[in-house]
Order: sequence, then C-alpha cells, then structure tokens
Amino acid sequence: MIPPQEASARRREIEDKLKQEEETLSFIRDSLEKSDQLTKNMSRLMKLENSIIPVHKQTENLQRLQENVEKTLSCLDHVISYYHVASDTEKIIREGPTGRLEEYLGSMAKIQKAVEYFQDNSPDSPELNKVKLLFERGKESLESEFRSLMTRHSKVVSPVLILDLISGEDDLEVQEEVPLEHLPESVLQDVVRISRWLVEYGRNQDFMNVYYQIRSSQLDRSIKGLKEHFRKSSSSSGVPYSPAIPNKRKDTPTKKPVKRPGHEHDFRVKHLSEALNDKHGPLAGRDDVLDVETDAYIHCISAFVRLAQSEYQLLTDVIPEHHQKKTFDSLIQDALDGLMLEGENIVAAARKAIIRHDFSAVLTVFPILRHLKQTKPEFDQVLQGTAASTKNKLPSLITSMETVGAKALEDFADNIKVLSLPPTATQAAHRANDPDKEYNMPKDGTVHELTSNAILFLQQLLDFQETAGAMLASQGEAREGLCCHCPHRSNRTSPLTETSSSATSYSSEFSRRLLSTYICKVLGNLQLNLLSKSKVYEDPALSAIFLHNNYNYILKALEKSELIQLVAVTQKTAERSYREHIEQQIQTYQRSWLKVTDYIAEKNLPVFQPGVKLRDKERQMIKERFKGFNDGLEELCKIQKAWAIPDTEQRDKIRQAQKNIVKETYGAFLHRFGSVPFTKNPEKYMKYRVEQVGDMIDRLFDTSA
Repeated sequence: MIPPQEASARRREIEDKLKQEEETLSFIRDSLEKSDQLTKNMSRLMKLENSIIPVHKQTENLQRLQENVEKTLSCLDHVISYYHVASDTEKIIREGPTGRLEEYLGSMAKIQKAVEYFQDNSPDSPELNKVKLLFERGKESLESEFRSLMTRHSKVVSPVLILDLISGEDDLEVQEEVPLEHLPESVLQDVVRISRWLVEYGRNQDFMNVYYQIRSSQLDRSIKGLKEHFRKSSSSSGVPYSPAIPNKRKDTPTKKPVKRPGHEHDFRVKHLSEALNDKHGPLAGRDDVLDVETDAYIHCISAFVRLAQSEYQLLTDVIPEHHQKKTFDSLIQDALDGLMLEGENIVAAARKAIIRHDFSAVLTVFPILRHLKQTKPEFDQVLQGTAASTKNKLPSLITSMETVGAKALEDFADNIKVLSLPPTATQAAHRANDPDKEYNMPKDGTVHELTSNAILFLQQLLDFQETAGAMLASQGEAREGLCCHCPHRSNRTSPLTETSSSATSYSSEFSRRLLSTYICKVLGNLQLNLLSKSKVYEDPALSAIFLHNNYNYILKALEKSELIQLVAVTQKTAERSYREHIEQQIQTYQRSWLKVTDYIAEKNLPVFQPGVKLRDKERQMIKERFKGFNDGLEELCKIQKAWAIPDTEQRDKIRQAQKNIVKETYGAFLHRFGSVPFTKNPEKYMKYRVEQVGDMIDRLFDTSA
C-alpha cells in the first residue's frame, strides 16, 4: 500500500505535466492561427507586386532618358564654349597681363584647353588656328611681362648696402644678417608664377636667358659701383673706406672709416718708391692710388661672393631645378670675368714693376693674394655645379699671383746683392755710372736708404707671413734648398749664418721657416752690399760709423718688430751677431783717435830726470807732442762733428767711451808735462784743459753744436 505522502506527491507531478501539455497545445493553436494570417498577407503582397513592378520599370526608363538628355545638353554646352573662348579672352590677351596676372593666367588656361579640344576632335577646324594664335600671342605677352618685371624692378645694390653686407658677417657684435631684396615680394611672386607657367605650359626656356642677362648686368654693375665708390670716397676724403675683411676690422661709409688688412703698415709702402736697385726717385701720388685700387679690389672680391650667394638664392625660386646651375654659371660670368681680368692686370703691372725693380707696386699683390686664398673656400662653395672653366678661374689667378710674388721676392733679394758680387766686364762698365759713387752715399755716414727700404720691405712681409711663405713654397724653393745665399764667411764678417729648411710639406710652420730663411738671405745680401758701399769712404772711421749706423738700425728694427722672432726660427744667434758687429765697428772707429792719443801716450814719451834741465831736443819733442795732439784733436772734432749717429743711446755711448779714453790719456800727459819748463809760451801748447777736451768730444756727431 502506497504511503499518503508519496501518493500526494505523484498526484501533484501528474497535475504539473497535464498543465504543461495544455500550455503546449495552446501555443501550437496560436502558431497555427498566426501562420494562417501570414499566408493571407503574402497572398495580398504578391497581388500588389504584380501590379506595381511594371509601373516602376517604366519610371526608371523615363529617368534614364532624362539624364541622357541632360548629359547631352551639358556636353553640347561644353563643346560650344570652346568656340567662344577666342572671343571671350581676346580682349584680355590683347591688353596683357600687367596688373591682372591671375585673370590673365586663367584666360590662358581656357585657351590651352580649347587648343587641346580642337586638336583632339577637330584638327582641321579654323577655330584651332584662332586659339593657337591667341595662345602664342598670350605666351609672348607673358614673356614680355617677365622681361618687363625683371627690367623695371631689378635694381643695382648700393655700395653702402654691400659694405654693410660684407661688414656684418665679420662683426662679432652684429648678429643680424643684412637682407638683400633684389625684387619686391609682390613682383617676385609674379615672376615666379610666370616662370612656372612658361616651363609647364609654354614649353619655353628663352626666359631663362632673359633672366640671367638682366641679373648678370645688375650683379656686374653693383660690383663696379662699389669700386667707383672707393675711388670717389678716397678722392673726396683722402681715406678709402675699407672694411678689413681678413682682420675683422670693418665699417661702412655710414660709420667710421676703417682699414684694410695690413693698412696700419701701409705708410711703409709709400717709402719704397724705387725699391732697391739703389735708385730712389719718388713716385708721388702713385702709392695712394695703389692703396685705393687694392682696397677696392679686395672688397669687390668679397662683394662678388656675397652677391653671388644672394643671386643663387633668388634664382632657385625662379629657375627650374635642372636649369639652375647652368643659368647661374651664365649669370656670374661677366662679373667674375671682370674681377679675374682686373686681377690679371694687377699681376701684369706687378711683372712690369719687377722689371723696373719697383717692388712697392708688387706689395699690392700680397694683401690681394691673402684675401683671395682666405675667400677661396667660399668661392668654391658658391661655384659648385658650375663649369670646370668657371671653377678654375680663381685658382688660376691665385697661381699667377703666387708666381709673380715669388719672382718679386727672389728679385728683391738678388737686387740687394748685385753690387756685392765681383764685377764682370759688363758690370765694371756699368760701375762707371754707379749711383753709389761718393755723391750718392750719405756724407755723414748715416743709415743708407737701401737699408731703410730693405727693412721696410721685410716689415711689410710680417703682415703676410703665410702668404709670402706659401709663395716661396709654391715655387719649389724648398726643393732647391732655400737658404741665406750669403757667401760662406765667418761670423766676424756676417751677422747671420746660413741655414736651410728640410721640411717637405706646405704647412704653416714650413712656410714660416721658408720665410725666415728668405729674410736671412735678404739681410745677408744687405750686409754684403753695405760692406761694399762702406769702401766708398776714404776715411776708415767714417766707413765704420756708416756700418755701425746701418747694423744698429737693422738690429733695432728687427727688435721693434716680429722680424727678430722670425729670423730666430732658423738663425738663433742673429741678434748676438749683430751686436758683435756693432761693437766691432765701434772699435774700428775708436782706432781713428789713436793718431791723436798716440802723441801723448805714455808708452811713446821719453823719460826725463827730475830737476835736470831739458835739452833743446827734448823741449822740441814735448812741443811736437802737444802740437800733434792739439792739431789732431781739432781736426778730428771738426771732421767728426759733421758725421751722424742717429741713435741717441749709441751716440752718447760712443762719445762717453771716447771721452773717457782721451781725457784719461790727456790728463796724465798734462800732469806729467804741465809744469815742465819746455817753452816760454805754455798757453800756445797747452791750449785745452781736460774738461775742454771732454766738451769738444761731447759735440761730436752734432752739426748744430
């Protein structure tokens, strides 16, 4: 028998299942009803579709037909518009693009499209000829407008602006770059648009020729204007305006005038009028002209670099990239050729000056050459991409200047030496008219003009040490063993000993050694010449004073400048040697007084017994000694008073030394014989007191005394 609880649970389970089945049957009945409804709706839609589809298809056909008609009408309008292009644009083309470039280029675009249409669709139509003719006329107007804009608005750069441009880059205080506006901005934009149109649509390159011709003219005129500015400024003020490019001393005419490289020494050039063939005629005014021309040329070189850089920047905006280098090459030719021609003229003038032995003119090559070499890296950068012939112009000029400079240095040294060599038959004949005869030698034994000019020339080289050294190196002097070409002799004859450089590279130190040995050579040749000249004097004492003055002048000049350090590079004992030679000449001069002091020197006096009456012969001997001393003293003082020792220190030294010797000897003589009764007229023989003798010697070498 089933328990009541379990029976109750089964009953509830059966009831739940019956309930679920009833719900399922209810869901099935609802789904069948919905399915019947959908079937009825589908039937209605099928009937509706069968009636609407034909209408829809008919509408689509009508719309398609309408679109085709509209497209056809649009194409007809477009085609018809090409037939009206000529008449619509003719007035604009005829009037030109001036003042309305945008509108003009728009019209040219319409004409171009018309040309393309007729060429493709109706190549035989008269309309094609009309638009083609109009297109060519428009292109010519654009070319003309390009030329007109470039011509009207391209201006010469003023000298003041150029000088500001040059000065600005070397002024550490000026950081802002000086702007150069070759064309107004609005004009430049028009020029660029025209050039691009001509390249892209005009298939024309003639405008590039127009461009470089106009800009080339302006570049050339700008540089020539700067040169003329220097001439006018120097003629009106007497001082050329010259920013010192290499030494960073610069200014413009709106500021204080400044000097070009080495200008602080230029006064020395003006003394080298007939350099060192020992004919020293003045060439008044010429050196000032050379200064101006040198300054102008140096600045024109720098101006060319800056202006060419600016021109290239402008050109890159206007000229297509693949034509830029060629156009730039053509653009700079006139200005560059002008500068190179002027440089070659300077070289030619220097060559003529060398033939005349006029080395002052040759000195103008040095600052120019130095500046060219300093500027060469910028030159090379500016000329990148140009023809090889263009790139080689500056190196060729530099080579020419180095060659003529080296020639000048060689001839300068040889010209100093010429009179020192044993004369050939030809030279002996020439010596008959030798300018170093007595009348041309300083009668007072002072410094010879040859010496001062030679030192001035060497001092000039201090401003251009690397330049001069490179000149010597470039001409193969090192391979030939450049040295002091003095004849071999002892240090008792020459203050310099020969040295040579064994360096093989063109380094700065090597160039310095070459220049040092060259200066030694010049100084050695100068000494030989001075020795030769000193023999013109008949009086050995005056000859000694002459050599003393010249050696002392050379030594002082070397010490006051960097020359002594430069000489010491290859000759360590030069200073000591000069001092020895100066002292040697002082000793030679002092021997001239022996003929005075020998009369009263104790070694030449007889011995007298005190208290013993003098014999007539002894009295006569004492008289002769006094008279010989007095006459010799008077004669020497009279002669040597007219001689000169310009160096005050040396003059006082020589006077004092001689005064000490003579006073001591004369004082001892007076002490011994002043009280001896050798004459009834002692004042006739004892004419001078010791102090008077000293005073007389103090007046030596002084014509005003």
